[in-house]
Amino acid sequence: MIPIEPRIRVSAILRWKGSVLLCRHEKPGKEYWLLPGGGVNSGESLVDALHRELGEEIGIDDQLPVEGPVAIVDSIAPARGFAPKHVVHIIFAGDLGGRSLEAVTSRDAAVRGHRLFGSGELDSVVLHPPIQRFLSRWQPGDPAVYLGALWAP
Repeated sequence: MIPIEPRIRVSAILRWKGSVLLCRHEKPGKEYWLLPGGGVNSGESLVDALHRELGEEIGIDDQLPVEGPVAIVDSIAPARGFAPKHVVHIIFAGDLGGRSLEAVTSRDAAVRGHRLFGSGELDSVVLHPPIQRFLSRWQPGDPAVYLGALWAP
């Protein structure tokens, strides 16, 4: 097996009135949800990458205050075919309070929409990485946590 370099992805738990904002993505025949965020470029700080990605994925161009990292997750896909995948998710948190979500628009072709989810709704969606339990109990100010190596479906 050819060793693969881990890819670093930054994302944010963005809360709004007790709900969390997720981005919908599609692959052939599959729909799944992600925390807004994306890959870190070489030489780019984690927070700079997060702000760039929030601008691309949900149209927030100002410097939204974030805390964290609040969680780190390994997502390792089983070796199937030619493209094994290892992603290290570094998760921050922010509050969207005081913003109108009607202005949320994506400039990223991979994003197929956004939606706010209450903690009781998270188990009904395919979330990558699968951190529904963490999201339903995490509160701002909680200490950072390593969620371990999760297998990506």
